[in-house]
Amino acid sequence: MGKRPQRRKHVPQRSCVTCRTVRPKRDLVRIVRTAEGTAAVDETSKRSGRGAYLCRQRVCWDTALAQRQLERALKVTLSAEQKVQLQEYASDLPEFLATESEDGG
Repeated sequence: MGKRPQRRKHVPQRSCVTCRTVRPKRDLVRIVRTAEGTAAVDETSKRSGRGAYLCRQRVCWDTALAQRQLERALKVTLSAEQKVQLQEYASDLPEFLATESEDGG
């Protein structure tokens, strides 16, 4: 009796609200609208509430905050304090993600 071919594990895909690039869910950062109506970074992707995803590059975060794309996706108005918190999180991210062509692929 031969072995069954192994099934490939399903990888959930999500798209960035700014650049619309579809990536594996783990490669994106989830921002969640909490029950209190605030927005917070959800590192575990397990908090309850409406979520939106952004790439792990500062450009997407800056654009999302400047053009209110994140607010539209979460259906919430961000306070100045919340915007500052999100910008502080984004400041630790690289400006751009390395592309496959830069990696030699």
